[in-house]
Amino acid sequence: MSKWLSYMEEIIVVIVLVAMSCIAFLNVLTRNILNLSLSFTEEITVNLFVFLTFIGAAIGVRKNAHLGFSLIVERVSIPLRRLIILLIGIVSTILFLVLTYYAFDMIGFQIDMESTTPALGWPRWIFSLGIPIGTVLCAIRMIEATILQLKELNEQQGGAK
Repeated sequence: MSKWLSYMEEIIVVIVLVAMSCIAFLNVLTRNILNLSLSFTEEITVNLFVFLTFIGAAIGVRKNAHLGFSLIVERVSIPLRRLIILLIGIVSTILFLVLTYYAFDMIGFQIDMESTTPALGWPRWIFSLGIPIGTVLCAIRMIEATILQLKELNEQQGGAK
């Protein structure tokens, strides 16, 4: 599942980034050549950027590219390091799951209120779906990263004996 999920994340990022670039470029062309501003393009671009951010965060977690301060973790004993990795993994996963819960709560509110976007008049919840999708992916990737780090730590400990 991990390889398939990785492939899907990267395809989504490419498609969203290409769409954002084309939409922004089209808006620049119409504004400068036709003297006509396409106001809806900003709405689409901003919402796609939110989606891109969460999917990109999931990819960052998967590739262990997230920001971290490893000086302390690297200087402690193996059992304490294992505990720190586990604690960080649990807290981060809980954070992403809480964000998922509130994102679905927000979407439910937007559906109940029949909230629409200002320029396009589309249901706002359509754009908001990127948040729970991204946070679920981040939670999955955080669990995977924690397991991988613990396995690597066990291999290091086994090789050091």
